[in-house]
Amino acid sequence: MNLATTLSFALMTASLCLAQSAGPVEMERMTHAEVYEAIHKNGKTTVLIYNGGTEQRGPHAVLGGHTFMARRTAEAIARRLGNALVAPVLPFSPAGSHLNSKWPGSVDLTPELYTKVNEAVAASMVTNGFRNVVLMGDHGGGQQELAGLARTLNDRYAPRGVHVYFCSSVYKEAREDFNAWLKQNKLPVGTHASIPDTSELLYLGGDDYVRKDRLVAGSADNGIAGDPRPSTSELGKRVFDMKVNYGLEEIRRLVGPK
Repeated sequence: MNLATTLSFALMTASLCLAQSAGPVEMERMTHAEVYEAIHKNGKTTVLIYNGGTEQRGPHAVLGGHTFMARRTAEAIARRLGNALVAPVLPFSPAGSHLNSKWPGSVDLTPELYTKVNEAVAASMVTNGFRNVVLMGDHGGGQQELAGLARTLNDRYAPRGVHVYFCSSVYKEAREDFNAWLKQNKLPVGTHASIPDTSELLYLGGDDYVRKDRLVAGSADNGIAGDPRPSTSELGKRVFDMKVNYGLEEIRRLVGPK
């Protein structure tokens, strides 16, 4: 075997080993044996329960935007934490303000039902063997419910050595700081289907997630609060990176060292 062949083989082997060691962090892509090994042999004792949502996002953005953004954000955070897995992302949340026949497609859970669903998922994760459970939401509706539930569940499970936390920064703090950046750069700030979400969807999915030929300024008739027309993939990367970095920092602070 000559030197070039040897080096090529070594690089290929290293790449395969790296891919295998990385592996999936999303539980729905793993077998129960892989999840068991991740928890009990590889120290992945933290689980992220990230809530998405299904609601109208104006004529330009797909209904599952919150869910798609939550999946990618949760995966990125879990990989950088190194000791976490991601529970299947929940595609429904309180979205009653968007539920009507004029803008069809939204799915609404009452706050009470939303809380109960998250409570059941968290209980399942505790039974699965996780020691730290982190509740998160990509959608504005449900943030207060998740915060209150985390406090209740932490009181319930702490005597068993299990802790439940609410991570707010992936939604509230990251959003507030990005909106401040928009103002500083003389770009319009909106509250729904505007630059932040539209740009992030452009970054994550391009034409699959955003119909660029249907971008219009918001009005009472189109379901947009703001003006998504200046949205770009570059802005979307800024939003996404902020959410990942903010969430990573907060979770590390909440959970502490591995």
